[in-house]
Amino acid sequence: MPRRSRPLQFAALAAGTALVLTGCNAAAKKGDSGGSDAKGSKAFTLITPDPIGQNEFLKLAVSGAKAAAKAHGGTHKVYQSSDTASQQQNLQAAVDAAPDTVVLVGFEFADAVAQQAEAHPKQQFLMVDACTKKTFKNVACATFREHEGVFLAGAEAGLLSKSGKVGAVDVLDTPQFRRYSDPFAAGAKHVDAKARASTRFVGGQSPFDDSARAKEQAGSLISKGTDHIMAAAAAGNYGVFEAAKAKNTFAYGVDVNQCPSAPGTVVDNVVKRTDVAVRKGIDHILGGDAGKNVSYGLKESGITLTGLENDVASSKCVIAKHPDVLKNVTGLRDQIVDGKLKVDDPAA
Repeated sequence: MPRRSRPLQFAALAAGTALVLTGCNAAAKKGDSGGSDAKGSKAFTLITPDPIGQNEFLKLAVSGAKAAAKAHGGTHKVYQSSDTASQQQNLQAAVDAAPDTVVLVGFEFADAVAQQAEAHPKQQFLMVDACTKKTFKNVACATFREHEGVFLAGAEAGLLSKSGKVGAVDVLDTPQFRRYSDPFAAGAKHVDAKARASTRFVGGQSPFDDSARAKEQAGSLISKGTDHIMAAAAAGNYGVFEAAKAKNTFAYGVDVNQCPSAPGTVVDNVVKRTDVAVRKGIDHILGGDAGKNVSYGLKESGITLTGLENDVASSKCVIAKHPDVLKNVTGLRDQIVDGKLKVDDPAA
């Protein structure tokens, strides 16, 4: 999802620069061991770009930091940010404490991390869902192959569509954001050669937060016969869901399970497993494989669909009522993982 999981950012704002979670031990102090304390335990600090609230995308990142701390017998701290100023303050506080790894979620931190990485070459950083423009030996990045999951969602749409017309409401018309629209069309056409696809873009002054504009674009698609829509409009996803519900059509969510927000309307979701990226990213760094960009897709379990998870029956997703479709999509997932089916990446 562009800008992490903006559709979920409407949760009540917590105070900026707040310490919300800690491990059971004191934070590690800076030393020759790269932030470990005298007993050799590890310390990790996670910084979020927004208040966590009910943001499941950020909650998963916290789970990843907690899992890493448990696996390495260390501690973890989580700092929530609420704006640019608190993001910078939290990053500075984390660097001053010198944990083994500072983990940051989101592109908002790219420039600030680049500055800190250059100023503190011994401090290890892990960026999730983004990366610095310049490569640093002490900055590792965990990015996602969203297009693989979007392709599978498109296949579901192609199998379920009654009109044969599918579409997407995307944030902006750029290669990176087209990862949420082009593969959706490709997936639909893979299972139904006659399927037709259209994309509308939110654009404007606030493309990530314009629910009204997203609803309008979804309505435009629906008026032309589109009955399954990939919603990649950030906070505007709720507008897409409203438009689909009003016309008894269907939509697909991103990043986390958005089905509970519109039961009977949201078919499935392309989920980013930030917990996997954080946990494995820390493992790579501690294993001496720092400073690299690791891509997470279906094969690495970094990307999945809610429908492919064990708890799909309780997900409130429409796809749970279509086990035959899930069986077909599982087969496509396995082909992608095995390298037998290649999904084109619009951002490549």
